[in-house]
Amino acid sequence: MPVKLSVVIITYNEERNIARCLESVKRVADEIVVVDSFSKDRTKEICLGYGARFIEHPFGGHIEQKNYALTQATYNHVLSLDADETLTPELEQAVLTAKNNWEADAYSMNRLTNYCGKWIHHSGWYPDTKVRLFDRTKAVWGGENPHDKIILDKGASLQHLRGDLLHYSYYSVSQHLGQINKFTDASSNAMIRGGKTVFLPMVIIKPLFRFFRAYVLKRGFLDGPEGFIISVSSAVSVYYKYVKLYMHNRQQKRDQK
Repeated sequence: MPVKLSVVIITYNEERNIARCLESVKRVADEIVVVDSFSKDRTKEICLGYGARFIEHPFGGHIEQKNYALTQATYNHVLSLDADETLTPELEQAVLTAKNNWEADAYSMNRLTNYCGKWIHHSGWYPDTKVRLFDRTKAVWGGENPHDKIILDKGASLQHLRGDLLHYSYYSVSQHLGQINKFTDASSNAMIRGGKTVFLPMVIIKPLFRFFRAYVLKRGFLDGPEGFIISVSSAVSVYYKYVKLYMHNRQQKRDQK
């Protein structure tokens, strides 16, 4: 017997992306739930136009917001997406098949990212497998903000779906750099709360290895100029994260003297 499916999305100022996301899920969704962090653009208007249930809730972190969104779903079977993601026709059909013959507790899918107009097939960005379709009684959002991930209950079964989840990540390098600063604030703060420390040599070594990994080991050079930009940006992200942690630890030591 087919299961009922809640499509759950969190948003904030997503008028550029949300219609594309909602359009891609309208055939698979028995309801669409959007949890919004008080957007100041047309996000709410667009979501209501698609018949979504629109809930405004303060943003306390990606993990916290996504777990709150799960509690707002009517059905236990959930497809959780970001506003800048869409289903390909092949993945849409795979989700429909899973709905009609639900066999696992959760389903994973490959995510293909568009960066400044180019689809990235290397650089460590593909297949970028994500669990997004699951029984919410067997899973919870976890990880470390802002890098959330689904944590399945022990013993939960997992299957993989055919087709790609399309991710429209950044429209410009400037947007990417702005997000790096924002995300590394969240990452470094999470490490600080966890009591982590870092030594200065690692602040230098870790970014260098991240570039080598993305550009050489993960064949970022095959993605052309975008692959080089992504690899450098990835190294910069690691540098920012650890230098922010290092400077916090250094200041903490000074304050204790």
